[in-house]
Amino acid sequence: MAEATGTGSKGLTGPSNPAARKVAGARRNPSVYGVEHTAPHWLRVMAGVSWRLLVVLAAVALVFYATSRVQLLFIAVFLAFVFSAVLRPIVDFLSRFMWRGLATALAILGGILFFVGLLTYIGYSIANQWNDLTKQFSDGISQITDFLQSGSLPFTITNDQIAEWISNAQKWVQDHAGDLASQAAAGAGSVVEIFTALALAIFCTVFFLARGQEMWTWFLNQLPTRFRETWKVAGGAGWYTFSGYTRGTVIIAVTDGLLAFILLTILRVPLSAPLAVLVMIGAFIPLVGAPAAMIIAMIVALAANGLWSAAIVGIGIALIGQFEGHILQPLVMGKQVSLHPVVVALAVTAGTLTAGILGAVIAVPLVSVVWAIFSRLRTLDPPMEEDEADDEVRPTSDDDTASTPAHG
Repeated sequence: MAEATGTGSKGLTGPSNPAARKVAGARRNPSVYGVEHTAPHWLRVMAGVSWRLLVVLAAVALVFYATSRVQLLFIAVFLAFVFSAVLRPIVDFLSRFMWRGLATALAILGGILFFVGLLTYIGYSIANQWNDLTKQFSDGISQITDFLQSGSLPFTITNDQIAEWISNAQKWVQDHAGDLASQAAAGAGSVVEIFTALALAIFCTVFFLARGQEMWTWFLNQLPTRFRETWKVAGGAGWYTFSGYTRGTVIIAVTDGLLAFILLTILRVPLSAPLAVLVMIGAFIPLVGAPAAMIIAMIVALAANGLWSAAIVGIGIALIGQFEGHILQPLVMGKQVSLHPVVVALAVTAGTLTAGILGAVIAVPLVSVVWAIFSRLRTLDPPMEEDEADDEVRPTSDDDTASTPAHG
């Protein structure tokens, strides 16, 4: 009886043979027979981190691929967020005195009239100054040519070389006329896409401004209760950063444009209004936008008024950039967007390589939003001191290796 009971007990508790127990439990619990020594501990850790990074990169690549397939939709929604961030303070102010729908309509109509008025003024400036600019530009080109032929530089350029360059340019245009025509047709299609994106962006902006809070509440209600607080915190941090960056950039861009307009008008540079608008647009592209606008303004000043005018224009716009970076940005944006210049440079470069000018424009706000959400949701460990981070690390000696216990 006892023997039978013992046999039954063994049957209930598992096999008593160590080899059988190893076979039965090895796959589910390696600690049954000891720690696995088939790979070093550091290699197993790196392998675990690597496959997780691969999953994250695959998810990011999927997002980029999906965005590229609906690029027009993405641009429209992004512009709608930009318009909403800029116009929302105006709508909130007007809604104190009238119905919010009417306040939204007035704000959007005012923005459209401002944009159309700006384009009209630029077109009028170009048409009014075109004849004088043509003559000044021709005289400026002649002055530049004479300067290059004078021998003041370490090299000289003759009329024959200039004529050869012009002939080569004309031949290149003739050889690539078909490609240029196809690109012009593609550009016409792009114009249609631009107007489509603008129309869709304005349509979305109306609802974002008039009923944005209701839409956000509806979205949160679709989530399980345990996830709502996290999404609420992440959405609030992201919108705070995005709206602060957008409004700050608009204020800074308008200020840069006004200062550039005053400078170019004082120096009597032709097309001061279009060039000022170009400087304003350049403020939306960090690091590269302002220098590009400065170079174009210097070329116009050089061709129209000579070398000294171009030098003063370059110095003046550079000073405007310094005023923007050291005074306007800290004053307007504060700590809403706190990215290191190295991160900004890498983001702009990556955005340009990925999606051209559009990527350069949207890279910094997207990175800022992601960083704001990550900073809001993460849990920080106690920070290190600078002297701890700067401690010298010496190579491991044989004594240290012998005294350090081995890890599986």
